[in-house]
Amino acid sequence: MGISNDHSRSRAWDLLNEYTKSQSLLKHALAVEACVRAYGENEAMRMGLTGHEREALVEKYSATGLLHDFDYERYPTPEEHPFVGVKILAEQGWPEEIRTAILGHAEYSGVPRETHLAKVLFACDELAGFLTACSLVKPTKSIHDVDVASVKKKMKDKAFARGVNRADITTGAEELGVPLEEHITFCIDAMRRNAEVLELDGRLAQPAV
Repeated sequence: MGISNDHSRSRAWDLLNEYTKSQSLLKHALAVEACVRAYGENEAMRMGLTGHEREALVEKYSATGLLHDFDYERYPTPEEHPFVGVKILAEQGWPEEIRTAILGHAEYSGVPRETHLAKVLFACDELAGFLTACSLVKPTKSIHDVDVASVKKKMKDKAFARGVNRADITTGAEELGVPLEEHITFCIDAMRRNAEVLELDGRLAQPAV
């Protein structure tokens, strides 16, 4: 695929699926997208954007959430991810702001998070994964049964979801300038609105027919 001016959410979804077959990675991308997009909607409101301008901003946030790990399945090492993916995105003409945000979500890249988009992606990445884990240990396997108190308690349990970097969650909220509890609440709400597509609506707790 060559350079394109199409920076839409649908094109990002197609690219993600071209490189990623793991259902858990796809669900993670969708969870991060849900949180990042919600922050994008808030930012558009804060800026007073309407119509095409609002749509373009929200699509940019959605695409960034979907694409942040699109290369991970094929190129999982710190030497490759997200650098290979960002090179592919550059070759395809994806905006620099999206590419820089994706580089910044990996602390080891050394790329500073200066834009609101970059800060949002970093703040939402680990938290979305943690909220998914918190949902799946509930008897209902539903995000609707996850609350801030239980999330903060699980964050202190080092044995739970060991792969999630707690420091990134707290640092991300600090960089955004949002109190941690408020950030967790915001992301829970965003994921609840997308519970069906994330399969965190309780269906996984239902016995197979």
